Amino acid sequence: MALNWNDMRFVLETVRHGGLSGAARALKVNHATVSRRIAAAETAMGARLFDRAPGGYRPTDAGLEAARMAERMEVASHDLSRSLSARDQQLSGALTVTAPQLLVERFLAAHLRAFKELYPAIDLKVIAANRQLNLAAHEADVAFRISDTPGDTLVGRRVTEQAAAVYVSGAQAERMRTDPSQPLDWIRFAHWPGPPEVLKQAWPNRRVTLTVDDMYAALAGVRAGMGATRMPCFIGDAEPGIERLARVPLLPYRPLWVLTHADLRGTRKVTTFTNFAAARIHALRPLFEGRMPAQPVSP
Repeated sequence: MALNWNDMRFVLETVRHGGLSGAARALKVNHATVSRRIAAAETAMGARLFDRAPGGYRPTDAGLEAARMAERMEVASHDLSRSLSARDQQLSGALTVTAPQLLVERFLAAHLRAFKELYPAIDLKVIAANRQLNLAAHEADVAFRISDTPGDTLVGRRVTEQAAAVYVSGAQAERMRTDPSQPLDWIRFAHWPGPPEVLKQAWPNRRVTLTVDDMYAALAGVRAGMGATRMPCFIGDAEPGIERLARVPLLPYRPLWVLTHADLRGTRKVTTFTNFAAARIHALRPLFEGRMPAQPVSP
């Protein structure tokens, strides 16, 4: 029986993820499919790749060697994919762009429309994701990243610095103006250590009214008048009905990059898109840098 090289992906992911469950999630299949493909690989290779233990699948020495070989095949496949993409110098065909969800909604969507009008033959695909896609694995061609360190294998440009501020709804602002002694309702992020030090100094009387895990939820809480929170200025200053909180200066925020993999930097449609996006962002730098403030709230 000839080895089906695609079966090796199932061997590799089972080793990577420590069992069938992790491999099934990574490959978006069920456990039975992973088990069947591993069995097919073992039959073709004439070797037992995993011990079926009560605690799950444990790779044998042969299984570990097979996984190393499969990983080399995976890297070679990604290298070939990027190399072939780099040969494409036409302003047509597929172009996949990834960016954080709120950046897509608040900034990118309108400019994608303008780009599409200029280059109708380019088939744009947008992946709005807060997780960082793997450009080396060709999950996307271009990435917008909010980061201090965007990655050693990526090339591109730091298109703008960013600032953040603390924002509050108009309704909460009015309550604070009516009774400045009341505590500041605060929306905290579960993965952040706490309010910025300048907020603690300016508004020492605070109470947490909501804990969230992403910016969409924080923005919804501010809109609903549940509390104040910090967010990048390109979101807060452009959001109707919310205002900057008084006595709290601008806060540092990570810069915005437009990036691609080094193998794709000579591809015409990639460079055309990144140049277009960089120019559009440059025109809006005052918004990203917090130089277009709304009226601050004073108690």
